[in-house]
Amino acid sequence: MWYRKLFKPLFDCLIALSAFILLLPFFLVITLLLTITNGGKPFFTQRRPGLNGRVFRLIKFKTMNDKRAADGSLLRDEERMTKVGGLVRKTSLDEIPQLLNVIMGDMSLVGPRPLLVEYLHLYNNEQHRRHEARPGITGWAQVNGRNAISWEKKFALDVWYVDHMNLLLDIRIMWMTFIKVFRSEGINQAGHVTMEKFTGSPKY
Repeated sequence: MWYRKLFKPLFDCLIALSAFILLLPFFLVITLLLTITNGGKPFFTQRRPGLNGRVFRLIKFKTMNDKRAADGSLLRDEERMTKVGGLVRKTSLDEIPQLLNVIMGDMSLVGPRPLLVEYLHLYNNEQHRRHEARPGITGWAQVNGRNAISWEKKFALDVWYVDHMNLLLDIRIMWMTFIKVFRSEGINQAGHVTMEKFTGSPKY
């Protein structure tokens, strides 16, 4: 309990601040490149539920443009992914701005990924427990499949993390994340640029 309430928030803030300063040159270069390729829009922000379901505004690099079809609807994700955006996403550099979310206390370095607000009413009671921890830039589900596993498996891993959170586990997850990013493993669900939307778990 002391780790979750006292040490982890302080640890997160110090590491995130140090990492952001270290990565600042990459942050500035990527911002410039995405500003050029995305028509002046280098960042993507969206409301996401955090600790206990409290909504905050998540920030990431914008890896897709806003090109639309003749009827005004957005083109498919794979058609809107820019070359620069694809490289930024493949290397997980699109997550750098979330260090600011960690510094502000809305997120943690490690925890269940913050998903869409529209999913809140779709979770069953067990799945909803993923919000008992601050959402993370990386998490137990991300190092065990990321977007290549089912929603049900992902939520089960999130809840397992909530129940077993500790310093050694967080260090292990951060190390495994580094390896996953280096190997570009599990970034996309098979056949998709992004994960398909969650529509609720099957009822048996």
